[in-house]
Amino acid sequence: MTDILYKSRHFYLKLKKSHIPWVILYADEPYKELSDLPQGLKLEMLELMDSIEKEMIAFYKPTKINIASFGNYLPRVHIHIMARFEHDGYFPEPIWGVQQEEIRLNLPPIESFIAILVQKLKDTPKQSDCELSTKKSQPQTPNILKATLKT
Repeated sequence: MTDILYKSRHFYLKLKKSHIPWVILYADEPYKELSDLPQGLKLEMLELMDSIEKEMIAFYKPTKINIASFGNYLPRVHIHIMARFEHDGYFPEPIWGVQQEEIRLNLPPIESFIAILVQKLKDTPKQSDCELSTKKSQPQTPNILKATLKT
């Protein structure tokens, strides 16, 4: 695992060393389960995941994005976000599984992707910057869902 790539008030992002594009989004505080996060942080995490996924798709044009949260070894909220490709050697099985074939990838450098991603994340307003819902209040609809609900 490398150093922190990006940090907001409540989350940070690290790069997982791998032959595929793979980042891990961590909650700053040691929440054990996603359901332990206050509503505002859940929404912020969802928006960060959405931004990361969209940038991976735009940059790498993968076959599929995998998003996973297990926490069996590290019992705190963290989300794995991986770009998967038909010839990544493991596809369609999990990247943790048995290699299915020879790895045949020719991807742009991860550093180029990270530079674009970090700039995008810095430029995107966070849900918790608007209001952190740690108190009992009406839940807010995340920005990514508002457009869907209008159509």
